[in-house]
Amino acid sequence: VVYWLSGLTCTEQNFITKAGAQQVAAELGLILVAPDTSPRGTDLPGEHDHWDFGSGAGFYVNATQSPWSDHYRMDDYVTQELPALIQANFPVQHKSAIMGHSMGGHGALVLGLRNREQYTSISAFAPISAPSECPWGQKAFGHYLGEDRALWADYDAHLLIQKEGKHLPLLVDQGSEDNFLKDGQLLPEKLEAAAKSAGYDMHLRYQQGYDHSFYFIASFIGEHLRFHEKHLK
Repeated sequence: VVYWLSGLTCTEQNFITKAGAQQVAAELGLILVAPDTSPRGTDLPGEHDHWDFGSGAGFYVNATQSPWSDHYRMDDYVTQELPALIQANFPVQHKSAIMGHSMGGHGALVLGLRNREQYTSISAFAPISAPSECPWGQKAFGHYLGEDRALWADYDAHLLIQKEGKHLPLLVDQGSEDNFLKDGQLLPEKLEAAAKSAGYDMHLRYQQGYDHSFYFIASFIGEHLRFHEKHLK
């Protein structure tokens, strides 16, 4: 099983219809699981007011602040509820891998690094690598987790990668022409520096001429699936 986590504003359909992953996954014998990016149907106050927070923007955390804490528990959803459902209904191995894009790349990095015995490998396309230090992450964490930055650190990849533990194989692709890279939202250089400091062998590739779109993802999704298949088998 390979779990795919999508980015801001996405539903489960974006990856399913745009990434072109099914043919390679079928050839490799992989099941792809692509959950939504936030709870739906809760209609909390202000939930739909901003594209980068609330609906479509769960950031894969377990929220601690009201009113979000009752529903926005995407960490538990991805790491506990979904795997239990998949295991109960499909003929799969207990091993799994995790990957994602942008906010979902952040989710893949964070959940993989927080649960190193659960996953065999991690990969990401243009992840939000240091959310505590970028506007998107600060906005989301401030609302979901409050002002205690110790809680923020539990969901920040460039801090988690420095913690002791199993070093999972880790592949990150970043487009050189990504507007969000230029705007300081993604900060892959901070993840790379933290990995080097911790002796964590991360493979970061800058793909020249590519942006933040699903064309970028579709161009390299096969390589990512083969990367995970190698470590799953």
